[in-house]
Amino acid sequence: MKIIVLLSIVHAVVSFNVAPAVSSRLSTRCYTNTEDPAIRKPRPPYIPGHIPDPDYVRIFDTTLRDGEQSPGATLTSSEKLLIAKQLSKLGVDIIEAGFPIASPDDFDAVKKIAEVVGNEVWEDGYVPVICGLSRANEKDIKRAWDAVSPAKLPRIHTFIATSKIHMESKLKMTEDEVVKRAVEAVEYARSLGCVDVEFSPEDAGRSEPEFLYRVLGEVIKAGATTLNIPDTTGWNMPWEFGGLIGMLRENVVGSENVIFSTHCQNDLGLSTANSLAGAMNGARQLECTINGIGERAGNAALEEVVMGIALKGSTHFDQSPNHIGSGKIYTAINPVHISPTSKMVSEFTGMICQPHKAIVGNNAFKHESGIHQDGMIKSKNTYEIMTPESIGLMRGDSESGAGIVLGKHSGRNAVSTRLAELGYELDQEKLNAVFKRFKIVAEKKKGGLEDEDLEALVFDSAGTTDGESSWALDDLQVTTGMSGIPTATVTMHGPDGIKRFCAATGTGPVDAVYKAIDKLIGISVELETYGMQAVNEGIDAVATTRVSITPKPDGTVSATSLHSQSGTEKIRKFSGAGSDGDVVVSSARAYVSALNKMIAWTKRRAEKEKASNGNGNGNGAAGEQGSVQLGDGVSQVQVK
Repeated sequence: MKIIVLLSIVHAVVSFNVAPAVSSRLSTRCYTNTEDPAIRKPRPPYIPGHIPDPDYVRIFDTTLRDGEQSPGATLTSSEKLLIAKQLSKLGVDIIEAGFPIASPDDFDAVKKIAEVVGNEVWEDGYVPVICGLSRANEKDIKRAWDAVSPAKLPRIHTFIATSKIHMESKLKMTEDEVVKRAVEAVEYARSLGCVDVEFSPEDAGRSEPEFLYRVLGEVIKAGATTLNIPDTTGWNMPWEFGGLIGMLRENVVGSENVIFSTHCQNDLGLSTANSLAGAMNGARQLECTINGIGERAGNAALEEVVMGIALKGSTHFDQSPNHIGSGKIYTAINPVHISPTSKMVSEFTGMICQPHKAIVGNNAFKHESGIHQDGMIKSKNTYEIMTPESIGLMRGDSESGAGIVLGKHSGRNAVSTRLAELGYELDQEKLNAVFKRFKIVAEKKKGGLEDEDLEALVFDSAGTTDGESSWALDDLQVTTGMSGIPTATVTMHGPDGIKRFCAATGTGPVDAVYKAIDKLIGISVELETYGMQAVNEGIDAVATTRVSITPKPDGTVSATSLHSQSGTEKIRKFSGAGSDGDVVVSSARAYVSALNKMIAWTKRRAEKEKASNGNGNGNGAAGEQGSVQLGDGVSQVQVK
């Protein structure tokens, strides 16, 4: 059944915001009722450890914590805040904003999210819970509480491993010692004034059930309000994991006083299935990430979990003897924000969804087979169980309703109008940057720019790092061929606005450009990954390049943070993206973007370490302080 709705264009967030495009026709055939999918369902009042409606399922998003642990997925503080705001718009119940003890920058990012997003109350009374992760020790827990306490609804999430292999090989602790540590962690969190404490027995999927009964019962007595059951290694089958949730609810003393949660990794590709199996057996919080990003093979994908419940929640979750309530489960997620949120996370992390990714992949709503096309023409229900509009992806909107083709003769108004139709609201400064890039690319691209080209330019401009450490690419020239040495001449300007140029040779044109940029900026880095793809088809297609870099071990810049599970220092990676019709220019822009992120991050970290050392509060990272000069002394940052 189709209904007519009107979507208001949502206000811009910071410099830009991805919002669902305006459409006059939104199908609700992904629902069993006639509710408008652009309006989120009402949710029960938030009470730690209790949900007044037993059919309601809380969605816990850990994109900013577990998702950021994906190799190369480092996010800046401003990017984390933008994603958190988008998650609030999406309507997730809990945002796990990060691991505050990892670094001063991580702490500040979590605290900023708690202060801003954690205090933005929507008209329906909704405000997300802001959660910080901590290991089961007082230092971690205190740091997490200091970060999340400014939120209206703060939560501490603490964990310790409970499987034999983890206790014996990693922790070197006995069962009694693990129970004692877990209880002390929860009690300490409650003593700080935190009334909402989540506890996770890490690797619960491979833990002995009898030991889980014991440790979970003790942390309930200590004051835990949510018990999260992680399948940390993605080991369980759905029937195993669902059965485990049922056994824990039945055998853990005090289980009726807490919320059971799932956290399923995707090592066997079963994270979504395991999460839904947990919900069918009484779990009323599901932990997931946007696009399923996370350690190794990732986590349960929020979009898959949410749309699975949207389509099947009222009909297929009463088939377990362990189900609670009526078995007709639901969430309060607003699905029309799924696609914009997916795009934002993908662009900021540099982790692109595979084309056939469920719900949000580029091919998820495309049909090439003749049989499928014939069926779609006759009835879209033949091959689509949900509409792209229901997740915020407006199909057929590329014609713009007026046959507008964006080319080199198009003006600023045409570009800004098309961006608004695509769902992008840019402030004047960001629009000017996009329009400048648009004119340059349009001069080279025959036939005009497609929607995908325009979106690539939006995120290329949005990914720049603001601030006094920012460098910009002004010009480059390369010579290459089979018989000559590839040579590049690069012109850039730094924080002081003075243009500088440098020439370098390399094994190829991109290598030569990168070496010239290194000489101009003055930082030695390792190029970890380099990837390029055409935004669309054709010899004149716009290319999008994505790179990730790390500081060289013997260089003057250090960028490390603490891993939440292993406790070891890991080298941070910084990603960058650039788009242009020229593949060499695209590559250069991506590299400069990544370097700017690294410079800004090290500078912020150094300033916080200097401030904390000067105040004597002991929160600064250990190590001697040094300095590095960037590009003829234009910018100096203190680094570890």
